[in-house]
Amino acid sequence: MITALYNLQLITCGVIHSGKAILIEGKSIKAVIDEADIPAEAEKINLNGSYLAPGLIDLQIYGAGGKLFSGSPSEDALAQMETSLLTEGTTGFFATVATNSDAIIEAAIDAARSYQLKAKGNFLGLHIEGPYLNTKRKGAHPEKFIKKATLTEVKAWVERGKGIIKMITIAPELQDAEVIDYLHKQNIIISAGHTDASYEQALNFFDERIPAATHLYNAMPQMHHRAPGIIPAIFNKKPFTSIVADGIHVSYPMIALAKHELGNKLFLITDAVTETTEGLYPHKFVQDHYESHGILSGSALTMLKAVKNCVQHVGIELAEAVNMASLYPAELAGFNKKGQIEQGFDADLLIFNDKFTVEGVVLQGEIVKPKRKIN
Repeated sequence: MITALYNLQLITCGVIHSGKAILIEGKSIKAVIDEADIPAEAEKINLNGSYLAPGLIDLQIYGAGGKLFSGSPSEDALAQMETSLLTEGTTGFFATVATNSDAIIEAAIDAARSYQLKAKGNFLGLHIEGPYLNTKRKGAHPEKFIKKATLTEVKAWVERGKGIIKMITIAPELQDAEVIDYLHKQNIIISAGHTDASYEQALNFFDERIPAATHLYNAMPQMHHRAPGIIPAIFNKKPFTSIVADGIHVSYPMIALAKHELGNKLFLITDAVTETTEGLYPHKFVQDHYESHGILSGSALTMLKAVKNCVQHVGIELAEAVNMASLYPAELAGFNKKGQIEQGFDADLLIFNDKFTVEGVVLQGEIVKPKRKIN
């Protein structure tokens, strides 16, 4: 059975195309063709001129739909995240657990490992943010649980997860080389965050072992003319770098500066939480963001809203803003069949209109929003 999506504006690899159709067979994109070449036997679905983009990928999100996985990790919380995020056009995400007790982090590892066997397909693994951070840049992370990594503990968590841990945010300047080397050999993305690293330290640690930086500008020393800090080192070394484009965590002019400096290495995350009174991180919604114990703790973004903000407030072209939410996180995470609409790629797709409203979502070739036909 071949499905043909047509009458659309195709966004892929930084370009918007008209007059194209997408053929889907099974879970994959069979071909990108001219509308005139749609096979007669294909089931045709008219997108009525809407945008068709790769499904969005969020590598740092803590909870959704009223369940905060990071604070109370469970399979139910992951199921709720999958369901809620699919309606928002996020077809891939790393569920994130922040600094907490060993018991909570281990519960997150266990829940993620168990749930992966029954996942809908947009849960792609676990991101552990902490607890190996720098207390000077702790942000909303509780200092009592922040510590230096030991190889014994890191190995135990990695072995417990059996491949479910995909990414970890640490303060590299405080960690032993043996820990970083081990994580790198396990193909876990190491991202520098909640760090007080100097310019010189950061120049030395950004390499193939530490290819990323977490939420640029937040929880790191700000630039100073006599003590540059990590930010100019990020601009210099150009690791993949995430940013929270809500205008609150980071102002729009500073997002524009980051885009100018980092180009195709700057990618979007939501850093989103959900309101809760449970656990170590009670989150309260305050106007347009979340606070925990009075400290800015998480955004109320969706990935598509972050794209919209980049277009409308930063001046980034739509196709490039979509890259920041799909192609670039896919490249960092090593998802070589995601982030583009090309032959052989996963049929994970987002349909939205010029008001940035989600009109449809395709996951692994199945239309999951709406449940059947889009037109």
